[in-house]
Amino acid sequence: MPQTAEQQLKSFIAKFDRNLGKQIRECRSAMRKRFPTANELVYDNYNFFVIGYCTTERPSDCVVSLAVNAKGIGLSFYHGATIPDPRRILQGSGKQNRFVRLDGVAMLRRREVEELLDAAEAQAEPPFVKSGRGKSIIRSISEKQRPRK
Repeated sequence: MPQTAEQQLKSFIAKFDRNLGKQIRECRSAMRKRFPTANELVYDNYNFFVIGYCTTERPSDCVVSLAVNAKGIGLSFYHGATIPDPRRILQGSGKQNRFVRLDGVAMLRRREVEELLDAAEAQAEPPFVKSGRGKSIIRSISEKQRPRK
């Protein structure tokens, strides 16, 4: 019997060491609470394990994502180059994406990170729906991956 998306997602997280796995689960839970109607698009790719929070099932409608490798968790803003960052905490210099390194779930509750999440949500096009619950969708799994531990 094929695994559900939730079972697959748990197996991806289990590849990381216990402490990082716990942080991933905590951050995912916080993001689910923050964006309850978002679809979670999941990628277990060569370099990163990614959970994108999207307004639709299309990757191009991703607003923010958790990007994880053996070194830790990043909060990646898909259109980070265009959101206000008065506290200058966003990293990266690409034309579109910006990110913040997370040292744990508590960082998601910091005012400056919440402000970035609010700004990203405000510019989401299409916007998040107001009611319902998003689903988890496994988008890709790479055969070959960098070590997760």
